[in-house]
Amino acid sequence: MGYVDGFVCAVPTDKREEYKGHCEEAAHVFKKYGAERVVETWGDDVPDGEVTSFPMAVKCKENETVVFSWIMWPSKQVRDEGMAKFMKDPICDPNQNPMPFDGKRLIFGGFNVLVDI
Repeated sequence: MGYVDGFVCAVPTDKREEYKGHCEEAAHVFKKYGAERVVETWGDDVPDGEVTSFPMAVKCKENETVVFSWIMWPSKQVRDEGMAKFMKDPICDPNQNPMPFDGKRLIFGGFNVLVDI
């Protein structure tokens, strides 16, 4: 059924277009290394919670927007191999391609697909 990497981060709202370009470039590299699909979404209706929430999880500031993203892979093995190649790719060099957000507040994880209808 595949494998999914999921991500949540806070991006400065005024860097939306810079972030979009960063993601488009990275998506092509992920696909080169085996990803089937890369989806980046820009928060529109992401409320603060009382106990927990997306904004709280990434310590979203007033001038930031929550982003929710995922990468679909055919299997965990393809993901592990592809991600290892991606991390060695020049796109990951922060001197050549700095992230337009605070990567220390990025939440990520790998997930087995349970239901896909």
